[in-house]
Amino acid sequence: MSEHVDLQHDADALFAPLQCHTRFGYSAIHRRPHYRWPKGNGLAVYIGFNIEHFAFGSGMGAKLGASFGEPDVLNYSWREYGNRVGAWRCLDLFDNLGLPTGVIANTAILDHCPELIEACVARGDEIIAHGHTNAEHQGAYSEAAERALLQGCAHRFERGVGVRPTGWLSPWIAESHLTPDLLAESGYRYTLNWCHDDQPTQLCTRRGGQLWSIPYPQEVNDIPMIVARQMDGKDFAQLIIDNFDEMLEQSRQQPLVMGIALHPYLVGQPYRLRYLRRALSHIAAYRDRDEIWFTTPGAICDHVTQLNQATAV
Repeated sequence: MSEHVDLQHDADALFAPLQCHTRFGYSAIHRRPHYRWPKGNGLAVYIGFNIEHFAFGSGMGAKLGASFGEPDVLNYSWREYGNRVGAWRCLDLFDNLGLPTGVIANTAILDHCPELIEACVARGDEIIAHGHTNAEHQGAYSEAAERALLQGCAHRFERGVGVRPTGWLSPWIAESHLTPDLLAESGYRYTLNWCHDDQPTQLCTRRGGQLWSIPYPQEVNDIPMIVARQMDGKDFAQLIIDNFDEMLEQSRQQPLVMGIALHPYLVGQPYRLRYLRRALSHIAAYRDRDEIWFTTPGAICDHVTQLNQATAV
């Protein structure tokens, strides 16, 4: 009898529910309410244009080649190419195609190259807070330090370029257990940190503040594809086209969001920019036929917030 009880106890322990978060529950995409984007479109598309600055001689950062300690001149200067050259070439491309972007920016850019962020504001791009620098991450910050980071980034942009961000993407997608709570309490309306869905998700926060998760891609994203998987520029561009074509077909039945995550030190390299131009031109042609909504994460957040409020009434 005792042995049977022990075995049952062991089995119960083995098959206990796994530890999970409490931010949202499971929801199968085919069993959700139907809605459309503002002009009746099924697919919302946005560019997440990451503008980042890194400390010289320390900290984190993507690497082109081997690092033999600090100062890591090779990898630092490769990333800096994005701010000096690549970003400007990308902005020219976006201008030529008439495409808005969500500019995901470190506040360190305001000190390092303020004219770059000012050019994005002048274009009418949305500014999305992306921490102070991607040489650091917030995952191990204390609650007080993380709150200071979130609030400080919003204040810095408001003071520097007159725009207070309502969206957030953590450097390296790092979170503490409290990040969504602190975002809602600091006045942010949405986060791009979670990549669990193709539709916006409303997150639960500890004090009931409203916070949306707007889909942000980790596959249609040049860092994982080009740096981690060593994908060629032409193949990454084809990935963008294939993902778009498939999601456009799916979106005739359901509203979907497709983000394209870009970093100018990668796609701003001339040979990759050539292929990116082809991919974005392909997508822009559908926008001109009113088949998609080419937009920004903040506008997507506005739309689902309005729908949510209308449903609540």
